[in-house]
Amino acid sequence: MGLKHYFFGDEDERAQYIFNLIAPVYSLIDKGSEVEFQKMAAIFNDHFPLAGKNILDVGCGTGSWIRALGNFKPDKMVGADFSLKMLQQAQKKHPEIEFIHQPGENLSAFQDNSFDIVTTSFVLHGMKTPKRTKVLAEMKRIARKQVVIHDFYTNHHWIIRILEFLERSDYIHFKQHFTEELEQQFVNTQVIPADNGNALYVGIK
Repeated sequence: MGLKHYFFGDEDERAQYIFNLIAPVYSLIDKGSEVEFQKMAAIFNDHFPLAGKNILDVGCGTGSWIRALGNFKPDKMVGADFSLKMLQQAQKKHPEIEFIHQPGENLSAFQDNSFDIVTTSFVLHGMKTPKRTKVLAEMKRIARKQVVIHDFYTNHHWIIRILEFLERSDYIHFKQHFTEELEQQFVNTQVIPADNGNALYVGIK
C-alpha cells in the first residue's frame, strides 16, 4: 500500500496507509499522551468503576488507552485494530493484553453483549459519519451496558487542527455533531468533559 492510497484511496485505504506508516514511531506520540490518558482513565473509573470488568478497546493502536484503563484492575482487557503493524507494536509493549486484528465496523470476532464496557480513544473523529455509525453500532452490539468514547470536545491547539487537516479527518464535523449521532444510537447518553479539551462520550444501552 503506497502513497497513492493517501491521495487517491478511499477512507479505509487512506487510514490504513497512514497508521501502518507511523506505527514504528507511534510509541513516541503515545509517550507524550500518557499523562493525559492516565487523567482520563481516572475520570472514566470514577464514573464507571473498572475493577473486575471485561473491557474491549476498539481501534486500540499501540495499546496506550487500554493499558491506562488497566491500572484500575479490570478482569480482562482486549484491544482490536485494523492495522497489523500497530498491533505488532502493541503486543511488544503490552504482552499482558490480548490484541486481535479486526476493523471497527466489523467486529465479527466478538459475540453480542460479550464485554461489560466497550471503549475507543481518538478513533471516531477520524471517520466520516456513515462509517462512524457502523462502528458505534458494533460497539453497542458487543457491550453489555456502556460504550465510552474518549475523543475531542472543545477547541484545541492550532497544531492539532493542522494535523487533523493533513489526516483528512472529520475533526470539525465530529465536534459539532457527534453528541447528536450518539443520541440516535443509545437510549441514554452522557458527556463528561475534562479540562484538557477532551471528553468521555457515554452511550448506555
